[in-house]
Amino acid sequence: MARGKWICSYKRTTLFFCFFNIVVSLFVLRSLYVSIYISSANVSNNVVLYNPDQIRNMEESIQIRKAFKPVELIKLVNALEGEFSRENVALVLPRHLKQKIVDEILQRLRSTNSSSTGIVSEREAVESWRAEKLKEVKLALASGTSSSTIPHEEAGLILRALESDWAVFCEEIGLWIPTVVANEEHDDKPDGAEEFEEEILPGRPLSPECHAELHTDYDGSAVRWGLTHHKESAADCCQACLDHVRRAKEGEKKCNIWVYCPSEFGCHSPDIYEHKHQECWLKYAEKPRLNFKDKYPEWYRNSHPSAPVIVPWASGVVSA
Repeated sequence: MARGKWICSYKRTTLFFCFFNIVVSLFVLRSLYVSIYISSANVSNNVVLYNPDQIRNMEESIQIRKAFKPVELIKLVNALEGEFSRENVALVLPRHLKQKIVDEILQRLRSTNSSSTGIVSEREAVESWRAEKLKEVKLALASGTSSSTIPHEEAGLILRALESDWAVFCEEIGLWIPTVVANEEHDDKPDGAEEFEEEILPGRPLSPECHAELHTDYDGSAVRWGLTHHKESAADCCQACLDHVRRAKEGEKKCNIWVYCPSEFGCHSPDIYEHKHQECWLKYAEKPRLNFKDKYPEWYRNSHPSAPVIVPWASGVVSA
């Protein structure tokens, strides 16, 4: 009994737990030490150490890059940048100088418009003013005294502005004159060809049985009055003539001529009526006869001053 009590005594139990705690603590301390050692080893591995030969090679490469540096090109670029900056500075004029220049240009343009008109004359007037002003400011700078119209201290600013990019300067002061566009016509038509040969009637294409002719006017008895009979196109007018033939009763005159006005400005005809755009005349003639073709004769234009040169009508004799 006494021996069993000694084995399970509180003292022995306490010593056992103390020993166990010491072992656990030592294990934890060892784990922490191992982790710290591993992390420090990784950090030391990231540090690159160069030997003297590698350091010498790097220094030589740096010296080679410096020796081949485009010094002259860099100087040239810097000089160009300086010139561009000076040009930009020349365009930045005080407000009163800009207003003075604008007033002088407007005065010159007003005097020009009083005698002549046109974009060309306006451009010539502005260029003439610019040449006179350049001569004036150069004279003021050369003499070293104030001019009658411009102070000496402002002459340098105006000179740089006028000698800079003139288009940019005009935009800066709000001056804009349209560019003159020269249109050159090329006549590549063969000799004897008329202007209206290449014209095309607006609208859908005409069928072959319409026998369409531009700039023609046929005579005949009207079976449908064109003043009140309008069609969208010459093809519709011809179709109306063909429909009239199919619907005509026995003994009635059947349409065999159609005359259409394709001009938006109306069409001239030797009668008392004013013929409008899209008029469609349906006519009948036993033997169709042309009133006019291509151009009105000179004798007719002399007796009818309002008549155009070219016959504006389009017409055709439909197939039987």
